[in-house]
Amino acid sequence: MDAEASGTSRRLWLLRGAALGAAGWLTAGPAQAGRQAEEPLADSVRSALSSAIANSAPPVPEFFDINQRLAYLRWLGTMSERLKKKKPDFQTRIEFLQTVWYESRRAGLDTTMVMGLIQVESAFRKFAISRVGARGYMQIMPFWSRVIGDGDPTRLFHMQTNIRFGCVILRHYLDRERGNTHLALGRYNGSRGQPQYPNAVYAAAKNWVHQDA
Repeated sequence: MDAEASGTSRRLWLLRGAALGAAGWLTAGPAQAGRQAEEPLADSVRSALSSAIANSAPPVPEFFDINQRLAYLRWLGTMSERLKKKKPDFQTRIEFLQTVWYESRRAGLDTTMVMGLIQVESAFRKFAISRVGARGYMQIMPFWSRVIGDGDPTRLFHMQTNIRFGCVILRHYLDRERGNTHLALGRYNGSRGQPQYPNAVYAAAKNWVHQDA
């Protein structure tokens, strides 16, 4: 394949990916999330997940030097502008972004990927409910509140609770898949091994790429 054909093929691939990502962004009806499967958990895993959920530390980023803080503020300002149409209220937007930043890093996740996942799962709607009952920004299935939470599924509509659950669950799936993001995303959506959902998240994540992310 010559360079021109290769370039054309890559552009077509990116356009297809962008279209997949846009599906989550533009959806106005119920969220179209898949179903996280309830699976048996070893006691040690259940305990670790419960502990990660229960930690009540507030989502306030901490920085070791001024350069880290400046990088965060640059990211926050840019993301705030990009998210303005979905979240017009400035304070709500900033609190959401601060929570995503904090919880994704707390779980050892890529913040850009988490933003892409939220776009696909709920189009940034706090009270989104899918046809299978998944709830909130990161479309958490209610059984998780019983398995590793306090048993109250209504708390999944609380912003920090929902994003914390989502990040902890995705981290769990990444660990199960030995760092394979493609398989972990599929497991999160209940479609492990199928390319559509991971590709949609990858495409949506491109909307949130930033040098300081």
